[in-house]
Amino acid sequence: MEKALFLRRFDVPFWALSYVFGHDDDYWYRMENQFGRYSIVQTTVKDSEKLPLHLLADEKITWLKGEEVVVATTVGEDCILGASVALSAGTQDMTEAYDHFKQEAQQVKPTYAPETVNTDGWTATQRAWLSLFPLIVIIECFLHAFLKIRERGRHLKDVFNQVSKRVWDVYRSEDAASFRSKAADLRQWAEKNVTGYVLEAVLKLYTKVDRFALAYDHPQAHRTSNMLDRHMNAMSRWLDSTRFFHGHWTSAERSVRAWALLHNFGPYCPRAKVSEHYSSPAHKLNGFVYHQNWLHNLLIATSMSGCSR
Repeated sequence: MEKALFLRRFDVPFWALSYVFGHDDDYWYRMENQFGRYSIVQTTVKDSEKLPLHLLADEKITWLKGEEVVVATTVGEDCILGASVALSAGTQDMTEAYDHFKQEAQQVKPTYAPETVNTDGWTATQRAWLSLFPLIVIIECFLHAFLKIRERGRHLKDVFNQVSKRVWDVYRSEDAASFRSKAADLRQWAEKNVTGYVLEAVLKLYTKVDRFALAYDHPQAHRTSNMLDRHMNAMSRWLDSTRFFHGHWTSAERSVRAWALLHNFGPYCPRAKVSEHYSSPAHKLNGFVYHQNWLHNLLIATSMSGCSR
C-alpha cells in the first residue's frame, strides 16, 4: 500500500494502481479516501506551540458534478492546515469552510488565534477570516497586485520592464514610510509613462498602499502568497488529473482532506535542498518524525484520529 499511495503523489490514477498492484479501483480509492476522516491540523501539528501565527489563505476554483465550487485552503509553516469544499465563493459558505480549520486548531490549542493571514483581494475571503478571528490582521498579497500589472502590460516590453522594476523596488522598501514614498513615486511615474489598463492596474496598487504597509507592523507575516501557491499548484494538478469531483459533497470533502494529509507527510524529492534536513513538510514543521517511513509516520500521527491527549 505504501508504494501505491506514494505514486498518488504524482497523480497516478486508481486504474493504473489496480493494473500494477492488483485489487480494483474502488479499493485504492477507499485506501486514500479514509485519510480524509482525520483532523488535518491535529494530525500535522504535534505541539500546540508549533501552530503558526501567520497564515495564508486562498481558494481553488473547481467543479463538483459540473457545478462550480471552491476549495478553501489554509497554509502555515509550509504545510496545508485546512482544505474544505465550499459550495460558493460567498461570505457565508467561505466562513463555514474556513471554520473547519478554526475548530481543528482550537482543539489543539483552545486559545489559538492567528495574528495575520495573507489573502488576495477577494472580499468574501477577508470577511470570512474576520468573522472567525475578529482581531486578525489581513495582509493583502502584493504579488497579486503585480500579476495584474503583468497580465495587462507584458506586451509593452521595455516599458513593462521599467514598470516591473519600479514595482518590486517598492516591495523591497525597508519600512512603511519608505514604502509609501516609493509607491507615490511609482504612481507619478506611471501617470506620465503608461496609459490604459496598465495605468489603471498601477493606480489600483497605489490605492492599497495602507493595506500592504500593515505587513511592516508584523515582520513575520507573509507579504506574498508564494508559500501557498506552491501547494495549490500541486492541488491544481491533482484536481485536473481526477477530472474534478463527481460524487457527493462529503466524498469531495474527504478526498481533498486526504490529499492534504498525503501531501503534508509525503517525502520531499531527494534532489531538493530541503531534503538534506527534513523528510517532509510535516517533519519540517514539527522537527521530528515517529518513523523513517513516510506512511508509517502518517499512520502513527493519525492515531486517536489525529487528536492529542
